[in-house]
Amino acid sequence: MNDNIKILNDKLALAKLGGGQARIDKQHQKKKLTARERVIYLLDEGSFEEIGALVTHRTKDFGMADQQFYGDGVVTGYGTVNGRLIYVFAQDFTVFGGSLSETHAEKICKIMDMAVNVGAPLIGLNDSGGARIQEGVRSLGGYADIFYKNVQASGVIPQISAIMGPCAGGAVYSPAMTDFTMMVEDTSYMFVTGPNVVKTVTNEEVTSEELGGASVHSSKSGVAHITSTNDVECLEDIKKLLSYLPQSNKEKADDIPFELKDEVRESLNTIVPDNPNKPYDMHQVIKGIIDEESFYEIHKDYAENIIVGFARLGGKSIGVVANQPMFLAGVLDVNSSKKAARFVRFCDCFNIPLLVLEDVPGFLPGTDQEWNGIIVNGAKLLYAFSEATVPRITVITRKAYGGAYDVMNSKHIGADMNFAWPNAEIAVMGAKGAAEIIFKREIALADDKDEKLKEKEAEYAKLFANPYSAAERGFVDDVILPENTRRKLIKAFSMLENKDVVRPNRKHGNIPL
Repeated sequence: MNDNIKILNDKLALAKLGGGQARIDKQHQKKKLTARERVIYLLDEGSFEEIGALVTHRTKDFGMADQQFYGDGVVTGYGTVNGRLIYVFAQDFTVFGGSLSETHAEKICKIMDMAVNVGAPLIGLNDSGGARIQEGVRSLGGYADIFYKNVQASGVIPQISAIMGPCAGGAVYSPAMTDFTMMVEDTSYMFVTGPNVVKTVTNEEVTSEELGGASVHSSKSGVAHITSTNDVECLEDIKKLLSYLPQSNKEKADDIPFELKDEVRESLNTIVPDNPNKPYDMHQVIKGIIDEESFYEIHKDYAENIIVGFARLGGKSIGVVANQPMFLAGVLDVNSSKKAARFVRFCDCFNIPLLVLEDVPGFLPGTDQEWNGIIVNGAKLLYAFSEATVPRITVITRKAYGGAYDVMNSKHIGADMNFAWPNAEIAVMGAKGAAEIIFKREIALADDKDEKLKEKEAEYAKLFANPYSAAERGFVDDVILPENTRRKLIKAFSMLENKDVVRPNRKHGNIPL
């Protein structure tokens, strides 16, 4: 028995070679961590329980029989983050470049199944060169097994992928199907085909960073939701993100203790300029409404004309979708529609109420937008809101024009409560454009055409470019002073807390992808 115990201890020691320590010193924080160091840093101290530490690959060809490493290039198991159960896998680049083999994939699939069955988040720490070529189709089959389980877990448990090294070829599709993808600046990259293949096929010379680095995917492609400066910051970002999420679709995110006071925020009264054409920062509106220092923005550098992120309101986790007048006047375009639609659907999956702050002059016009599918992409956001059954509240801070008014969580597509600030403009289009069309003949016959246009513009604005016509029809539930917005929202979300909507029985809808 003693010999067997010694053998086991020796094997475990080999499996944990290069492992980290519970505390990572400040100097080490700026460096790449090992797979085991990442897991230990992410989880509460002493909580990690490893699964499959003694697994080895089964390949006998190409001299692989003599190259056996315990764990086969991936650390898998479970533990807690701030006392909450999570499942985690971390690929080990020091073992065959973190490449995925049949057994490597089996280990990942095993904890994915556990996470779904138990109902707990799954965290993937990716650092892999791709499929292990010595295994051929068995490695490809392993990827497909993971992809399939990603889809089965989608909407059931939160799935978070952190790209902490290379992620190439088939390896990129699993992170793409998870809920959030994080990347580390300068040390991680993602692409389907690498720089060498690109050069061979297209004659284009490009570096790994230029092709698929963190800055590219966070600002241009939208693949990365969050970027971090180093491994430790990335792991801290995962912990922060988890704090807004529930364990599974059967639960709600944990509340933070909160005591309701007067909740009046006078600073909100002066944020929106009197000039309707002057921009302002919607972040200031968000800051004035939510609990202090609670906003966690997602996709910060992508499609900046719309803001999405998590926050707390009265101690409760909410999702925020807000037009940003500082960029493209807050219009909806292809990228902002996709960005917001994806976020709305995530919140709906996991019982996170939605707050929409609206200041939208319409959809971005032009051939570029039309040729790139603004119709079908705008429809994605419309579909996502219409499909969502979580509590949904909209506040119109200034403009709500045209079809964009409908799309941005209007009463007509199922919003529960809609508020407007007194200077809000709810109309088919701006007063000037509308006057030019409606009163075209009168303006043309006038002696002073400019003066006549101003007169008719003011007439149209008085009749339509205000929130009161919509309120009279019940399309807006209340016109409120900006300073009362936070108090109104806390009470409204509390009232809607037990909302339960039963949808028609169907396999699934057909969102315009």
